[in-house]
Amino acid sequence: MALGSNLAGDFASSEALLEATLAHFAQAGLPVLARSGWWRSAAWPDPDGPEYRNGVVIVEANGGPRTVLEGLFSLEQMFGRERAARNAARTLDLDLIAYGRQVIEAPELVLPHPRAHERLFVMGPLAEIAPAWRHPVLGRTAAELAAAATVGADAGPV
Repeated sequence: MALGSNLAGDFASSEALLEATLAHFAQAGLPVLARSGWWRSAAWPDPDGPEYRNGVVIVEANGGPRTVLEGLFSLEQMFGRERAARNAARTLDLDLIAYGRQVIEAPELVLPHPRAHERLFVMGPLAEIAPAWRHPVLGRTAAELAAAATVGADAGPV
């Protein structure tokens, strides 16, 4: 799973909001097995927006991918996520990047995430904790995808 924030909401910082979110993952049936450090990157696609903080976690999923996605949406709502416009600034963005080796193409869910492999702010943190993870479709490792990522090329550890 990928986590991101560029609006702190009721918290002192986006990092504090992300840490609070992680503290609720187990309650949502998603105990965290591994986590990256926080990464920073310019807002995308408009770099004039507030800077992002991003990270990745590996969780033990209790339920199928749709159940996991529902849990992520619940967490986003809990932390004030509003879905006003595509790519708008947000308190919390939780994305299901992959679910094992499953490939799903449905209107409500596409796995693996169709653009995660292009994003350094996703692949960089993933390579930090699971460099040998292989993309279920592309077959490339997280480390290889991080090296080739073109979106968020300014991303780096905080």
